[in-house]
Amino acid sequence: METITSCNTATLATYVPTGDNPWDIAKVKHLYRRLGYGATEATINIALAGTPQNAVDTIVNQAINMPNTPAPEWGYWSFNDYADYNEMNNEQRGIWYRQAAKDIQTKGLKGRLTFFWLNHFVTQLESYNHAPYMFQYWDALQTHCLGNFKTFIREIGLNPAMLLMLNGFENTNDNPNENYARELFELFSLGENNGYTQQDIEETSRALTGYNHWDDYGGAIYFNASTYDDSLKTILGVTGNWNYDNVIDILFEQREDLIATFICEKLYRYFVSPVVNETIISSLKATFIATNWEIAPVLSSLFKSEHFFNVNANGHLIKSPYDLTATYINELNMTYNGTEEDFLNFNVYINDMLGQDIFQPIDVAGWQRDQDWINTSTLTGRWLGMEYLTWSFWDYDRGQFRQFAIHLTGNSNDPEFITRTIVDYFLSKELYTASDYDIALDIFKWEVPQGYYDDGSWNLSWEDTDYQVLLLIHHIFRMPEFQLK
Repeated sequence: METITSCNTATLATYVPTGDNPWDIAKVKHLYRRLGYGATEATINIALAGTPQNAVDTIVNQAINMPNTPAPEWGYWSFNDYADYNEMNNEQRGIWYRQAAKDIQTKGLKGRLTFFWLNHFVTQLESYNHAPYMFQYWDALQTHCLGNFKTFIREIGLNPAMLLMLNGFENTNDNPNENYARELFELFSLGENNGYTQQDIEETSRALTGYNHWDDYGGAIYFNASTYDDSLKTILGVTGNWNYDNVIDILFEQREDLIATFICEKLYRYFVSPVVNETIISSLKATFIATNWEIAPVLSSLFKSEHFFNVNANGHLIKSPYDLTATYINELNMTYNGTEEDFLNFNVYINDMLGQDIFQPIDVAGWQRDQDWINTSTLTGRWLGMEYLTWSFWDYDRGQFRQFAIHLTGNSNDPEFITRTIVDYFLSKELYTASDYDIALDIFKWEVPQGYYDDGSWNLSWEDTDYQVLLLIHHIFRMPEFQLK
């Protein structure tokens, strides 16, 4: 099998703008589209006036200091707290779907990383189906998304959603269950068949026993020694009467290089490119280990680098459904039709139809991303989903489209300049050929007689220019380039 190498040969040296490699709008948009879900023009201009290092520090520090989404009043309820469990639990599930979608769209790097780790430490709502556990799981992801990875992996394994998803709740000394032990190694820390054996899984499953008790369905799950396997186990070559905490310590002591490599490669593929640069990974994993498993320094090193801002890093990843919709909503920055609740329900529905149900990844390995997002049916669905979103803004106030163009272009009356400016605003890179811009220009000009453009009498204040802008935007989100970030 032929090995694919990255075209991005830039290093982790700090990116310093030069005349040939300036800190420009394209790089700022690249930063905000990768670290969050886009940004308004005002935010972009603030970042552009400073340095790239300050912009990265601002984004990362805001994420670190941003409080978690407050717990709903029902966040720690168990079955006996409900008057009508089925009706109220279903209503609460809807509430937290909407809240999670809002967090993803509005919380920048914190929202993005919360969603990233949800797809790493995968649970599926159908396995626990309890709204308070949804909240508690989301809260744990928010708490640790930029914190210490070793602490994160220790805490997430005892989260009720995870204990039910991977059968930890059923794992007892009389009947050990291997599911969580297997995924702890295969999916969460080392990678498939990488540094562990079947015997390690079996022995680890016995060490993880005991977390099988609650006082009420849906309540806190706690340890009870009566179901714990109190015997010697040999895990990754080390023998002792190991328990849950010992497992995590042994794992990080015995396999630190493999863990650091696996996690840094996954972060790299998510934030930079599906094709891994081994030299970059080597440096990132050294930082990961040296900082005792802190996530933020690894990401800061990557985000500030020449490698991250290299031209070959831009427009190199296929947008997920939430990349597609949340970035579009944030960058268009228009008011939608209906209530916030209705709009969030609508957005959740669209992304679900496009293949990304927040609390129901496709399997325990999660969405594989990038090219998996695109096929003949999902591409058409993406176009339709973007149309639905756009009509929601149009139905509220069609004049928003004219004002968007006026603001973005400085109220130009040059249709070619307007077209190119709007196209470039939404894309990671310029279109490949001039004829691609010509096609967009023809669509924007619509049915307005050419003479009005020629003599300069046409301008963005004309009655139908809002529809012209709408037509152009519909054309843009059908472009292959719009699918990339």
